[in-house]
Amino acid sequence: MNQWDKFFKEKITKIFEEKKDIIDIGGGLRVDHKKANRYDKKNVWLADYIKNSNYKILDKVADYKPDIVGDIHNLPMPDASVDAIICIAVLEHVEEPLKAMKEIYRVLKPGGYAFFYVPFLYYYHPCENYYQDFYRFTYDGVKYLARDFKTVEIQNVRGALATVMNLLPVFSKKNYLFDWLDRLFNKTLSRQTSGYNIFCVK
Repeated sequence: MNQWDKFFKEKITKIFEEKKDIIDIGGGLRVDHKKANRYDKKNVWLADYIKNSNYKILDKVADYKPDIVGDIHNLPMPDASVDAIICIAVLEHVEEPLKAMKEIYRVLKPGGYAFFYVPFLYYYHPCENYYQDFYRFTYDGVKYLARDFKTVEIQNVRGALATVMNLLPVFSKKNYLFDWLDRLFNKTLSRQTSGYNIFCVK
């Protein structure tokens, strides 16, 4: 398993094992095709965790039948009321990501967990009539976004060579050759990466 998938599995497991009230903004885990715009079978391992938690999907529109309809810029929860928030591939699609982060921080309980994925060197990917594609985030940008949290862990998603190949449509996202080459040439921690997985504690 590569470093970023390992980080993802470790931190998402930690969230579900240690927290009860969990909000998935945008349904990024994609574990329930009835409540999100896409389904990802690689995350079916989360099904039992979800059954044993108060896991809810929040989205800005009702089209995909989320549990909560709400705007990330003005979350419909009281201060310090949520144990954990998952926000995967959302912040690039919102008009004001700094305001969104402040809202996430506001609704998390002290000691609450937040998991994010944001892209950096990644192709343009709006969803017509649903969301636009506004931003990309450097390592410095990620640190600034998460500056209010007590602890922040940041993990590259792809090394430099795999990132370049991922931008070319002829290569598969799962082309392990370039991951191997990144390890060989010590490029796995390059700041030239597809994006970042981020784990924060309030």
